[in-house]
Amino acid sequence: MSDLIDELLADAGERMTLTVESTNAEFATIRTGRASPALLDRVMVDYYEVPTPLKQLATINAPEARLLTVQPFDISSIKLIEKAITDSDIGLTPGNDGKLIRLSIPELNEERRAELVKVVRAIAEEGRIAIRNVRRDVMQDLRDLREAGDAGADDEHRAEQELQKLTDAKVAGLETHLKGKEAEITEV
Repeated sequence: MSDLIDELLADAGERMTLTVESTNAEFATIRTGRASPALLDRVMVDYYEVPTPLKQLATINAPEARLLTVQPFDISSIKLIEKAITDSDIGLTPGNDGKLIRLSIPELNEERRAELVKVVRAIAEEGRIAIRNVRRDVMQDLRDLREAGDAGADDEHRAEQELQKLTDAKVAGLETHLKGKEAEITEV
């Protein structure tokens, strides 16, 4: 195979790996009954009418296994932060003392666990779609190379097979992470 095809496959591998890593980072934002600052990574605060990630507006700590604390850099934003947390899909109710927001992490009930599993599966599906989109883009690039005369039909076919193997491996890796996260959520 040509160097150009090898470069396309290497680029596809990198992009798919980044997709898997991004999906795993999304998984970390789903709560499992233990306090983790990553639970609040997806919370966006409408700060001066600009959607801003919570972690840019406050220090987030997990001082205990079932407690998160959010210390705003700007005390005047405490109500906005509380509203953003309440409106998010994490299912936590904030309480504040005027300077610090406390989020108590309750035990997950069966119904909430089922909801979280659905959320995790939706995130995994988005990851699978992103991986397939990378495959589709590279397949199109391979077709373009063949049509331009820069690669033969045999080279294109071998590259497509390699690309499919790479896609299958990355999707399998994503599935492994999904199963691990589902087990973590359903663990009592």
